[in-house]
Formats: sequence, C-alpha cells, structure tokens
Amino acid sequence: MSTYIHFTEEQKQRAASVDLEEFLRCRGEKLLASGREKRLARDHSVTIRGNEWYDHAEERGGHAVSFVQRFYHLSYPEAVTMLLGGELGTVYPSAEERVEEPPKPFVLPPANSNMRRVYAYLVKHRNIDRSVVAHFARVKLLYEDAEYHNAVFVGTDEDGIPRHAHKRSANSYGKAFRLNVEGCDPRHSFHHIGRDESLYVFEAPIDMLSYITLHPEDWQSHSYVACCGTSIQPVLKLLERQPEINTVLLCLDNDEAGHLASRRMEEQLAERYTVERLIPTHKDWNDDLTAEEPSYAQVMQ
Repeated sequence: MSTYIHFTEEQKQRAASVDLEEFLRCRGEKLLASGREKRLARDHSVTIRGNEWYDHAEERGGHAVSFVQRFYHLSYPEAVTMLLGGELGTVYPSAEERVEEPPKPFVLPPANSNMRRVYAYLVKHRNIDRSVVAHFARVKLLYEDAEYHNAVFVGTDEDGIPRHAHKRSANSYGKAFRLNVEGCDPRHSFHHIGRDESLYVFEAPIDMLSYITLHPEDWQSHSYVACCGTSIQPVLKLLERQPEINTVLLCLDNDEAGHLASRRMEEQLAERYTVERLIPTHKDWNDDLTAEEPSYAQVMQ
C-alpha cells in the first residue's frame, strides 16, 4: 500500500509545468530534433515540447506528470515527487508558456538544378543502387534542394499532390540532419505503390531504398512506405488506399525503438492482416548494405 502524500495545488501545478526537455536531459535521456519538438531516442514515436508530450503511435499524450508516470512506471505521488526534485533536491525549470502559432502551409523546398550531391551521397556513400535512386528521381519523389543540397524525399496523396517531405543531409561526414518539412501531413510520407498484396514498412527513406537494393528482384511489384519515424499513420493510410494488400512486413530498425514500434503496429494490424517482422542483422538496412559482407535475417512472428 502506497504512502499518502499531500501536495498543495501550487506543487501539483509546478510539477505539471516542468520543462520535459530539461528534465530528460538532466536524467541522461537522449533527444532528437523533430521540427519544433524533440523526439525520444529510445522511442521515436514520442515527441515532447515544453511540458507536453504526445505518443504518435498510440495517439495519446498529456503533461509532465502523466509522462513521468507512463515512462518511468511510477504512481502519481511518486511522479510529482520526482518532478519536484525528490531526494536529490534538483530544481527542474518550468516550461515557458506556449504561444499557439497558426500552422504553416506545406511547401516543398525549392529544387536545385541538378542532383549531383544527392546522387553521390546515396550511391557512393550509402551504396544504394543508382537505378533505384534514378527511379524515385524520375517520378519526382526524390530531389536535391537548392539552398542546402539536402536529399528531399516526397510523399504524395491519392491524387499525386505532394503532402509530405523529409529532408536528409547529403554530407558523408559530421552530424546527420533529418527533418520533416513544416506543415507535412504525416499520413502521406515517402512511399511506392506496387501491384501485389504485400506492404514493406520502414522507419526512414534510406532504409527503404537500401532494402530495395538488397532485394532488387521485381521490387516495383511490392508496396513500400517509410514512416519517417515510427508512427503507424502512414501505414494505415496506404492500407486504406490499397485494399488488396493482405500482408504487412515490418522492416523497422533492429533496436529498442524499432522493436517496440513493431510490436505496437502488429497489435493494431494482426486482426486483419498477416504481419511478419523482418529484422536487419545490424541496426538498420543501410548498415547491412554497407557492411563488408552484407547479410540479413528474416524472423517471422
């Protein structure tokens, strides 16, 4: 039986308003940039901003107290105590008051006059087959932006209108830059629609192109989607568009976040679809592709 702890309203409010980014950094958690938000490295479906969090896979969220309860498996009194500093006496800053900004309209970054840097990066550094890169460039789902020479992976809706763009730095050195363009519709991420009844699901566009390079035979007959994260939204949208699909192959990363997201997706899809888990030998499919002796494993669940 848990010990009753009385908190004043001021203490409850202070705990709920703790800046989650600073709180998590103080506790050694790694965070990834994701537009105006931050994404948890150990669970890519979870984003935080100020004192708010949201799980895009489960479509639920809240404020600091519920975050600590959920992700540290604590009771309400334990979570409030932790946020107020607990025995360590740490003072966590409050989040600044959030000013709601009108959503920006989605606009594709201006295209460069050529794709030399993106081709060099994807083909020479990432080992992706040139014909695969050429295919997506030809159908205008991949290009090089004019200002920073990033690779831009485009997602379109049912009418072929761009609704999503994921930018990836084309530098073969330094820290990688990955970002979805503001105003994106997360349901329409980078994808390819085939003719058969199978859908392959990836976290990142480069993983998707790497898998196609490793498995080139008749690849265009299959459907593929890169979620640009671990949200199930792009998967559900593509399944809605392609009712003939009956098999979903989850090709997410071979790490804690990828396994967790795969289990969540399987739980949502298993009643209606045959779901299989394909796991790269290394962390992701590009690591397999660029290894000296590429190998990969299929684990059926």
